[in-house]
Amino acid sequence: MAGKNKLRKFAEITSLPNVLEAFTFDDGLLNINDLEKVRMKGQWGVSFFKNPHPIGLELACGKGEYTLGLGRMYLDRNYIGMDVKGNRIWKGAREAIHTGLNNVGFLRSRIEFINHYFDEDEISEIWIIFPDPFLRLRDEKRRLTSKPFLDRYTRLLNDGAFLHLKTDSDALFEFSQKTIHAHPHFSLIEVCEDVDRIGRSEEMAIRTYYEEMHLQEGKSIKYICARFNK
Repeated sequence: MAGKNKLRKFAEITSLPNVLEAFTFDDGLLNINDLEKVRMKGQWGVSFFKNPHPIGLELACGKGEYTLGLGRMYLDRNYIGMDVKGNRIWKGAREAIHTGLNNVGFLRSRIEFINHYFDEDEISEIWIIFPDPFLRLRDEKRRLTSKPFLDRYTRLLNDGAFLHLKTDSDALFEFSQKTIHAHPHFSLIEVCEDVDRIGRSEEMAIRTYYEEMHLQEGKSIKYICARFNK
């Protein structure tokens, strides 16, 4: 039954107007539906959102709770949730449609190909919310705050853009501080070991399914904010 439900979501997501999918990851083309393809790099504001507002990007967005929360909070900004799992994106995309959030969209693709889909200066901020920490040493380069990924972000962020990380993983928190501090184009702005201890801002108050689960287990939620400097 679960398998049939997943297949139904995969079939439906292709027809949702606020979702673009990469069926072939390395050519930069995105599927609007089963028949139509588009190259969106450099055109998200004009062609997808049809406005000049700043664009924020949530990586490994899951069901899109943070993408939706930011979209509701800032109606004068656009937000894109990116994840490779279509059955996860399905829920967030449907909620955005049903609640009339026209400033929220979703991209289904692998994050390592991010530079095929976004142009230089196209993104004003990146949010990474409870990503897989990939704790094994051999998986270090798969962490979304590793140097290879930070290098990718430099090719799409505009000057002064912000990079945000929320995690319950001590290992990823410490690793991210080191990689960001060592990177020539990022500066650490804020490092917090427990966002609940100091009081949450509106942005920090958005809670995902995984965050609620971590809090119930007694884990502290850690936060890093960095600024990109060209």
